[in-house]
Amino acid sequence: MPATIIDGKQVSASIREELTAKVEGLKAERGLTPGIGVVLVGEDPASQSYVKSKEKTAESLGIYSKTIRVPAETSEEDVLRLVREFNSDPKIHGILVQLPLPPHINENSVIFAIDPKKDVDGFHPVNIGRLHIGEDCYVPCTPAGIIELIERTGVELKGKNAVVVGRSNIVGKPVAMLLLSRHSTVTICHSRTRDLAAECRRGDILVAAVGKARMITADMIKPGAVVIDVGVNRIEGGKLVGDVDFEGALDVASAITPVPGGVGPMTIAMLMKNTVLAAERSLK
Repeated sequence: MPATIIDGKQVSASIREELTAKVEGLKAERGLTPGIGVVLVGEDPASQSYVKSKEKTAESLGIYSKTIRVPAETSEEDVLRLVREFNSDPKIHGILVQLPLPPHINENSVIFAIDPKKDVDGFHPVNIGRLHIGEDCYVPCTPAGIIELIERTGVELKGKNAVVVGRSNIVGKPVAMLLLSRHSTVTICHSRTRDLAAECRRGDILVAAVGKARMITADMIKPGAVVIDVGVNRIEGGKLVGDVDFEGALDVASAITPVPGGVGPMTIAMLMKNTVLAAERSLK
């Protein structure tokens, strides 16, 4: 029996409906409009497209959005100044600096400058630290979206073997911590893992986040596993594919996310969820 397709578009639409109701409630009952401030440096097409999607989603939810676009040659100090302005702006509850930044700007310096209370991307060391010790925090958006996808499809994480392929600070490490906090037994794999295929086959849950097209083949998947494909890779002909051989995996996995239409829509939905949460917390 072919795997169930985990529809990220459908799940994210459900989350957006919930957020729309929350935003309307905050406006009507508290006179508060959640706001997000975005800094976009340079003309990278992928970043431009992503920011436009965020602006469109924010508008559809009734969230105030302010984007500052500056040239790629903008100095690090000028970018830091923009972050500080958002930090002190009471209309802005969440701040996002679109990555990657040009090489002459230190990404950590910029991320560390964001007020942790407005760090809706969840990359500030304060939020990462709180995530690791199990305290309330803003969870990085893609990992948060992955967990939402798994849980909203009714998969029980407690006691399961979860294998994460990829150890990035943006996806691999935080999703491993989220799985661990839900009582999964977690293995993190990477480029130097010995016998990657054997490690992957141990996973009841398999999260692929390496950025290599179709790297995870059907023979690397445990029969009946839930497969979450985070990769977005453009191959010859312009087609987008994931890190998993989707067609091959369909006959092995019990459930799988497609690319596109799986994890991708969840990332923006979770960014908006964090922004609304930040607005709610600003009232306390």
